[in-house]
Amino acid sequence: MSEAHDAVDVIRTKRDGGRLSASQIDWVVDAYTRGAVADEQMSALAMAVLLRGMDREEVARWTAAMIASGRRLDFSGLGRPTADKHSTGGVGDKVTLPLAPLVAACGVAVPQLSGRGLGHTGGTLDKLESVPGWRATLTHEEVLTQLRDVGAVVCAASDDLAPADRKLYALRDVTGTVEAIPLIASSIMSKKIAEGTGALVLDVKVGSGAFMKSVDDARELARTMVALGEDAGVRTVALLTAMDRPLGRTAGNALEVRESVEVLAGGGPADVVELTVTLAREMLAAAGVDGVDPVDRLRDGSAMDAWRRMLAAQGGDPDAPLPTARETHQVLAPADGVLTALDAYAVGVAAWRLGAGRARKEDPVQAGAGVEWHAVPGEAVRGGQPLLTLHTDEPARFDRALEALQGAYLVAPEGARPDLLPLVVERVAP
Repeated sequence: MSEAHDAVDVIRTKRDGGRLSASQIDWVVDAYTRGAVADEQMSALAMAVLLRGMDREEVARWTAAMIASGRRLDFSGLGRPTADKHSTGGVGDKVTLPLAPLVAACGVAVPQLSGRGLGHTGGTLDKLESVPGWRATLTHEEVLTQLRDVGAVVCAASDDLAPADRKLYALRDVTGTVEAIPLIASSIMSKKIAEGTGALVLDVKVGSGAFMKSVDDARELARTMVALGEDAGVRTVALLTAMDRPLGRTAGNALEVRESVEVLAGGGPADVVELTVTLAREMLAAAGVDGVDPVDRLRDGSAMDAWRRMLAAQGGDPDAPLPTARETHQVLAPADGVLTALDAYAVGVAAWRLGAGRARKEDPVQAGAGVEWHAVPGEAVRGGQPLLTLHTDEPARFDRALEALQGAYLVAPEGARPDLLPLVVERVAP
């Protein structure tokens, strides 16, 4: 038990630009988790952190305190290396779905504890729950068994994994403190370190559809998280990747599962394939496995086999038809030319308004809702041809989705070139 402090003193220290001591951090995280520090006091401290920041030692201690609030998993007895990937969230980012079975097919176990979507970014669990019968909640024993038998598991984190983070995450969401880099970094890394993976690859999104809009902010977050992982003994590397346009050609739950299956079948959108393979290579390298090319595992069908086994192990039927929305609405290209912009944030908001996302944690999502785009920036389009297809079960949702898409795309005369970030912007290693 850490030494007792006074919550107001801790808030004042950070408000006035001071460093929080190790014992202040241990106490306030533990006391907040137990309910001895009130939500309004932690809200004030979170805002002070947003405005004043934390140094590397403070962030490391804060992360350790969040890990200490719950249990830490141990996969050392599996007999094979473990690696995980975490994305900071984007629009159309379905990469976890093909990536986990692909890396498993290469001989590395992937314990992927994932979350649900909130706001304009889709959640991996929501996507997989569109597969008939699939369940997100597993016991620790079921996770271990599946990692041994299949090599990959994508499931919900149990309540005893970094419970301090669960409580603080909900508070940040309603107090305007989501963007605080020390709190984002410690939130992500406390869960990932507690999860017990040996190696971690971070996909830090940058652009309009990401939390980090600028490369400088994304780099700062990536460096902070890589340092936290390395300090905790987890081999960690980060890639900054583009989210100034959405990833792939779909945003929505069942729509993205369908696209992921196309990737596993050897097809799918070029950007999703490139990012999946790039992250797979980083995960294998971080896990100390060489001599295996993930591209071969996509070609020979073994990644698809791992996907089917992964779904079936969690009650899903890999052969069942995926849900489709009852209603669709097409947005037509305004003229002949080249699509030079497609704003990721606007597409994400449109998918959310169609029913693919939620405003509050308890909201339901529609499995079939979302947005499909028939061209990506840089491709030629013909006036009057479909540019976007909107999917929803409730046609009353179309108007608000169309509002979100006003000004979200640009068709320029032939020969124009889009001004886009490279798919992989840079790599951040220890």
